[in-house]
Amino acid sequence: MPEGPSVRRFHRLVSPFVGQKVVKTGGSSKKLNPASFQSLWFQDVQVRLVLHFNGGGFLAFYSCQMSWSPPPEVEPTCDILSDKFHRGQALEALRQAQPVCYTLLDQRYFSGLGNIIKNEALYRAGIHPLSLGSLLSSSSLEALMNHVVEFSSDWLRDKLQGKERHTQIYNKEQCPSGHQVMKESFGPPGRLQRLTWWCPQCQPRLPSEEPKNLLSS
Repeated sequence: MPEGPSVRRFHRLVSPFVGQKVVKTGGSSKKLNPASFQSLWFQDVQVRLVLHFNGGGFLAFYSCQMSWSPPPEVEPTCDILSDKFHRGQALEALRQAQPVCYTLLDQRYFSGLGNIIKNEALYRAGIHPLSLGSLLSSSSLEALMNHVVEFSSDWLRDKLQGKERHTQIYNKEQCPSGHQVMKESFGPPGRLQRLTWWCPQCQPRLPSEEPKNLLSS
């Protein structure tokens, strides 16, 4: 699943076509018939089909999976890149008695937050990914929230300017301080396990935590 900054960049690129009518179609999609889009109106943008619009422009979708679906219900208060993002609601979710790396990927509270943002925000905040949110201080959770929003916003800005994304811990062997980075898959029991990178020196475990009971890989 693409992360928030990638989806938001796509949204900005295709938004000018909202409200226009499809006058011509093309492409090689086998799942959906491109001709079925002709004469339809492009009503909204929700983030190998070609749609030509009456305004003169066109959109091309390459190597993507397509299907008909009802319009999704998007809560801007959960969107980490929205001006309406509800920080209080997100902080309350982070205070749960479960590893913060689980909560960060919960799209009910952090829509658009993916694995890269998760890893980068935790490293910048100096928080071990398996730290229980209920044991972290309010200042630590606030710092984590700030890094989530800051990294996501910076990533979006770089994408819009055509710059490459620079990470400090994601997919690295050493952290910026030169320490050896650990890598393991974490996730709620019975659910998707996501690769996680962290530095044991820069992101130490809390003394009261018991790693044996938390690891789930």
